[in-house]
Amino acid sequence: MPNNPSFYTHYVPLVRHFRTLASHLVWPIVLIAVATGCGNRVTTADIPVTVPEDFSLPTGESEMQADWWVNFGDAELNLLIDSALRQNLDLKSSWFQVAQNASDVAIIASERVPQVFLELQGGASRPVPDFVGGENTQLSLRSSYEVDLWGRVKQSKLAAEDRLKASFLDYQTLAISVAGEVALTWFSLQAFQQQLALIREQTEYNEQVLALIRARFASGQVRGVDILRQQQLIQNTEEEATAIEMEVRTLRNRLAVLLGTAPGTLSGEQTGTLPELSPLPDAGLPMELINRRPDVQSSFYRMMAADREVAVAISNTYPRLTFNLTGALRSNTLTNLVESQAASLTSSLLMPLFYGGRLNAEKDRAEAFREQQVQVYGQTVLQALQEVEDALVRESLQKKRIGYLENQLNLAERAFGQLRVEYLNGSIAYLDVLVSLDQMQQLKRDLVGARLDQLLFRLALYRALAGGFETPAENDGEITRNDNPIPSK
Repeated sequence: MPNNPSFYTHYVPLVRHFRTLASHLVWPIVLIAVATGCGNRVTTADIPVTVPEDFSLPTGESEMQADWWVNFGDAELNLLIDSALRQNLDLKSSWFQVAQNASDVAIIASERVPQVFLELQGGASRPVPDFVGGENTQLSLRSSYEVDLWGRVKQSKLAAEDRLKASFLDYQTLAISVAGEVALTWFSLQAFQQQLALIREQTEYNEQVLALIRARFASGQVRGVDILRQQQLIQNTEEEATAIEMEVRTLRNRLAVLLGTAPGTLSGEQTGTLPELSPLPDAGLPMELINRRPDVQSSFYRMMAADREVAVAISNTYPRLTFNLTGALRSNTLTNLVESQAASLTSSLLMPLFYGGRLNAEKDRAEAFREQQVQVYGQTVLQALQEVEDALVRESLQKKRIGYLENQLNLAERAFGQLRVEYLNGSIAYLDVLVSLDQMQQLKRDLVGARLDQLLFRLALYRALAGGFETPAENDGEITRNDNPIPSK
């Protein structure tokens, strides 16, 4: 602060002048505060969904953890999911969307406090109307404030906060989806590796049978067509092995992208072993599911934000009251800036009269959007309940399907054994043996696929029941970069 006596001499009266103006504003502000309490209120809408009291099928008793993928007992899967939660680009993008929405809240909240500007002006004029010499230097402090009479700014801020909550819940929903996609891709990769190993064993066995048939053909015991049929079976298994190899490579590319790295960089042989299922988790009650699932809660907050936007649209049809307060120091030289003071208080009342129906149309649009979000929320609730019900049905019936396949495989192995003996004894044609062998080998491959489906149905149940969990971005406060996110094999 300058050590100039004239500064205090001229500055103190200016402050006292501002205080006098403020004292005259007490009663208008009190009246405004009373009027503000009579502004628009947010309405509520009934959700067009009847939520059942319980699920139709019984569930387990074990409590599902927040990081539900650890229930599979696969340490390598845990590492993959941890890498994906840190490095997946879609997840990073969603996190920064949350940051944008947080900034939107701060921007809208700033409208609830007076805006203050400091301005320094200088110039010269001829002829000279005000100051000797025509030079003009002015330092002014301006403040503008819109009185939130009808709650427009308040409801805008609350709507932005609801959208922020919805955005964060969308991020959590995406985190669940990323973890689920990594698990699905990993298990599919394991199953295809297991099928590929099985086909290689079957091809080796089929070639041994072919050598036996050729030896019997050389001795005149079988026809040449038996050789052709066995060769056709070998070609069929090799064709299927090629198709599975194609799936294995594309699954590796998919897993690499989920981990936030370039496709083609993930290599190495997987074990080809599917984990054993843990006991069925406790699904809880449908209402607990609605309160737990982040996608349902996100839809709810978007509905609330749309409801508040209706109040904003209605407030736009009412008058707006704005106060402007200005204090200025003026002089023809910078050193004598404090010699002249000026202060002013103005107010403006903006009353919408004729906008060609635009304001009413905006209100109608906001109301229609709110009703749309109500229906979207109801549909999201139904979809969440359906996902749990479908997963429970599929898992319960898949056990029966696997049992039927195991019985079929047992019968096929016994039938093949008997037919093989009869063929070697020369009592039947090789076609019967070939058909039985092909069926037996196909059943073994089908059984691997059925066990994969059972695992994926449990995965779908976990995803349907999952709530939000803390991600590395939440724990670290930011998402770090890593050039090598893929765990070593």
